[in-house]
Amino acid sequence: MGKEVTVVVELLARFDEEANINWASRLEEVGAHVVYGVVGHKTHAKMLMVVRREEGKLRRYVHLGTGNYHPRTARLYTDFGLFTANEEICADANEVFGQLTSLGKAGKLRHLWQSPFSLHSQVLQAIQNETRLAKAGKTAHIIAKMNALLEPETIMALYEASKAGVKVDLIVRGVCALRPGVPGLSENIRVRSVIGRFLEHTRVFYFRNNLAHDVYLASADWMDRNFFRRIEVCFPVLDKKLKTRVIEEGLKVYMQDNCLAWDMGQDGDYSRKTPRRAAPRNVQSMLLQELAGQPLKQDQ
Repeated sequence: MGKEVTVVVELLARFDEEANINWASRLEEVGAHVVYGVVGHKTHAKMLMVVRREEGKLRRYVHLGTGNYHPRTARLYTDFGLFTANEEICADANEVFGQLTSLGKAGKLRHLWQSPFSLHSQVLQAIQNETRLAKAGKTAHIIAKMNALLEPETIMALYEASKAGVKVDLIVRGVCALRPGVPGLSENIRVRSVIGRFLEHTRVFYFRNNLAHDVYLASADWMDRNFFRRIEVCFPVLDKKLKTRVIEEGLKVYMQDNCLAWDMGQDGDYSRKTPRRAAPRNVQSMLLQELAGQPLKQDQ
């Protein structure tokens, strides 16, 4: 009671069109203001903002996620969410919501990378920055986890990074148009796909950036449609402890998995390497152990 609620509902959500129309009708019936995004651009961003009056002042809280607000997929998908009161990130989220609800002009964002405006160019800049560092003789490293990698300009930037000596680890669950391990082109790139009980849905991008260790989470894959034909957000993890946790639990363990992972060869074929002498490492079993409050152990 006494709360103002505005909801952006995507009517073109795959498999959920009818459900979303029903939800929109029910929300309007109870007084919520329902809008349907920008014509011609699917709204794929996952955002929630709450504004509260605390001690006589308005305070904003924002949740940004890599996956949908959906009770069923929350049990089947692996996703990350960030809940923050950082005022600059909240201001960015408010700007994006303003675009979606009033069709206002896109303003400059401080921390968020947004499609179809800045996400593609910011990703390219981050890759190119690692390339410059490698050419200057510094250690450079990129780790990226996503559902699909298809966008040609991004792939070419990764090839250039590899040729410059950047170590590139890609965890791509689905289709990947990049070919790793090709002499003179992608010798420093490794591509793997993790297929297990849970659908690997997180989009996590790590750039070493001369020990700054930049970490971003996103709703977007590296595809043309996500960069240019959708409303997407990519957001930084600024807290050092959280950043370390995302790197360790959301990226590194996937590079160490030897039970569920398939590695791509330079011909585009995948092979699965089962552990022989090495102890088995199943990243999804480790996740379940952690959720159950058990100490992590290597598990079949």
